[in-house]
Amino acid sequence: MPAAATNAKQTPADEDLARRRGRALPAPEPLQPTLDPALARYEPLRDSTLTGELRIAVSDTLPGLVRLWIRGFASRHPAVRIAVASTYDGNSAARQLAEGGADIAFISRALKPSERSAFSLGHSALSIPVASGSYRHFGFADALGIVVHRDNPLDRITYEQFDAIYSSTRYRLAGPITRWGQLGLTGDWADRPIHPYGVKPWDGFEDLLREKVLSVGDKRGDWRGDIRIESVFAMAGRVERDIDGIGYTGLAYLDANVKVLAIAQSATSPSVPPTYENAAQGTYPLTRPIFASVDKRHGGRLDPAVDEFLRFILSREGQRAVLEQAIFLPLREEQAARGRSMLSEDAVNPAIPVPRPLPVP
Repeated sequence: MPAAATNAKQTPADEDLARRRGRALPAPEPLQPTLDPALARYEPLRDSTLTGELRIAVSDTLPGLVRLWIRGFASRHPAVRIAVASTYDGNSAARQLAEGGADIAFISRALKPSERSAFSLGHSALSIPVASGSYRHFGFADALGIVVHRDNPLDRITYEQFDAIYSSTRYRLAGPITRWGQLGLTGDWADRPIHPYGVKPWDGFEDLLREKVLSVGDKRGDWRGDIRIESVFAMAGRVERDIDGIGYTGLAYLDANVKVLAIAQSATSPSVPPTYENAAQGTYPLTRPIFASVDKRHGGRLDPAVDEFLRFILSREGQRAVLEQAIFLPLREEQAARGRSMLSEDAVNPAIPVPRPLPVP
């Protein structure tokens, strides 16, 4: 994979502008996937007389896509009033959802543990993937790659091997891996030490690996205490300078001549390299989802308007909007079906009062 241009971290002024206007979009992806022909068409559970109010909070990478979803939904359910918070910020969106000030929070990352714990007794966050992150667009939930030095003979790594290198909990039941020979390398490489580099928690990249690889079932994995901490911006360059290094970062941050490993979820499963085609097909396992998070009341059901809006997004028509924007990647039907299965077909009691919506910017 060729090195990308070096990206600079947003300045405070950039972040302030993004919160007010949304982050400036990159050029659309020139190579576009086709919509999965198996994607289910939108079949409303409620007719066009559906009423209600939706208060939506959005992170700074998503206002444009969310507006496309709102436009498509409004053409089918014109009586539902939708208000979007005027500040585009993922941290703020998560906080508004936990405090009851928003019905849906669209964020290009999973909720942090601290954000989940902020929900009051009887409430919890339900986070549903509604699109895949971009492939290699900087700042837009790009896919993650595991990298080694360009001269390293290793070409692939399994979840179990990564867990054995990086994890203190090792829930995948492998012994610790500290030498390259334990990954099958021979000759001069066999006794060389592995230098693992990682990103300081909490970060979207490290959390993706923690959730997908280090964690098993309901057991949340944890990192080794002696990992060499590096920023995602400097990770590729750091591994390029350390022949024994291994690290992880977003594909948009690969500004150095390193090797990106193929990923296998088990020793017997196929290796999947981080190509655009594999990301678009949903087969590359380290893509980063875009989430819609809602307040799932214990023993209760979602508000009818919330439920219907999310069902629209998870349909063929909703995913066509993702494709039209050409920044993020549309879901495949298997992914969308998993999201729909997380929703309740029944509505919460309409007599429950709904707080006033946030002002429309």
